[in-house]
Amino acid sequence: MAEPPTIRRARDSDIDACADILNHWIDSRDWMPRIHTVQEVREFYRDFVYTTRDLYVAGDPPLGFMALDRDDAYVTALYVAEPGRGLGKRFLDFAKTGRNVLRLWTFQANTAAQAFYRREGFKEERRTDGDNEEGLPDILLRWEAA
Repeated sequence: MAEPPTIRRARDSDIDACADILNHWIDSRDWMPRIHTVQEVREFYRDFVYTTRDLYVAGDPPLGFMALDRDDAYVTALYVAEPGRGLGKRFLDFAKTGRNVLRLWTFQANTAAQAFYRREGFKEERRTDGDNEEGLPDILLRWEAA
């Protein structure tokens, strides 16, 4: 049995792979609008996410990634290429380390993610009617250390 991939800081060479995991996720959900081209997502990850967030990947090439806000306890992105293999949990456990609070947003339509986050101890803090770029209703979830 292969060892699980190590979570590590993203390198410049990982950015397109991270963006491609997100692009695939967007295109595989019928409820998720594509508001930016594949290339625009890549550029956003290279020019903004990589430079302003703490970006972590697992695997080489990346099998998943997580972005953490540097100034607050927010997971701003968590995507894996193949859900259901424990990588998302490993990313969250990594993010929880040394923190008392962690928050993240998920779309109300993303019921699988909601179930996952609830299993990981997150509780609903509030909902919106779509006050985001996609115009989709979403939920702010919060985890607190015991």
